[in-house]
Amino acid sequence: MGDVNQSVTSDFVLVGLFSHSGSRQLLFSLVAATFTMGLLGNTILLFVIRTDSRLHTPMYFLLSQLSLFDVGFPLVTIPKMASDFLQGDGSISFGGCAAQIFFLTLMGVAEGILLALMSYDRYVAVCHPLQYPVLMRRQVCLLMVGSSWLAGVLNASVQTSITLHFPYCASRIVDHFFCEVPALLKLSCADTSAYELALSTSGVLILVLPLFLIATSYGHVLGAVIRMHSEEARNKAFTTCSSHITVVGLFYGAAVFMYMVPGAYHSPYQDNVVSLFYSLVTPTLNPLIYSLRNREVRMALVKVLSRTGLRPK
Repeated sequence: MGDVNQSVTSDFVLVGLFSHSGSRQLLFSLVAATFTMGLLGNTILLFVIRTDSRLHTPMYFLLSQLSLFDVGFPLVTIPKMASDFLQGDGSISFGGCAAQIFFLTLMGVAEGILLALMSYDRYVAVCHPLQYPVLMRRQVCLLMVGSSWLAGVLNASVQTSITLHFPYCASRIVDHFFCEVPALLKLSCADTSAYELALSTSGVLILVLPLFLIATSYGHVLGAVIRMHSEEARNKAFTTCSSHITVVGLFYGAAVFMYMVPGAYHSPYQDNVVSLFYSLVTPTLNPLIYSLRNREVRMALVKVLSRTGLRPK
């Protein structure tokens, strides 16, 4: 009991991303600029989808949820990291650490499932266009989004409660810039091998099942696109689907490295870099990918800018 009580009352110390770099000021400036650009890009995309009636479709409804996750991901980690850098203090309370683990796990699992469901949306749109209004009606879209959120909440609740149930009576220094389960388990003075095995197994399932759905959906989409006689239809299908495939590659590439590659094959520094990629870089790139490669979003953005008088002459 003494060990558990110590875990609850003591703070952890985050090493921070900048401690691994010699150019700390430059790296901090890049992170801050990327964070601001990502927050602004996702907020604008959310606003454009909300205000333009032409984007009130299932695909853009799901995209708005992706943007919501991409706003939340950096907000959980980057402000705390910036505060630690500016104040020179990397301490984080037990409750703060629990909150980071919960919300990051929630959004990570929910976004992975959402990306798989978005691939199903593209499959229905390309392969069954006449049935699309029925198969992707509003109730189905709400069920998709609700399911992704529910899966995220359940997974995050279980992982957070089990991870923080272990006693942390040894070092309190977390070699990471935020509280992440693998980094925290290394500090436990109890045997966590069984839980780590269960964590790896569940991680493989959470990654492999959505990836299987994505691969199956786009396998059918590719076959349908090849059979299309209209070049315009082929180009439109290719543009919308390639944007989603790019986002899937960015998200799952980092996730596979973190949760499917054994920890012995990557260092804490590599973990920090990959975590920064999926928690900051990917959420920043997503709105750029969807806006630059999507004609409907570009037109909606021009429409919004013309309303506010900001459209270039």
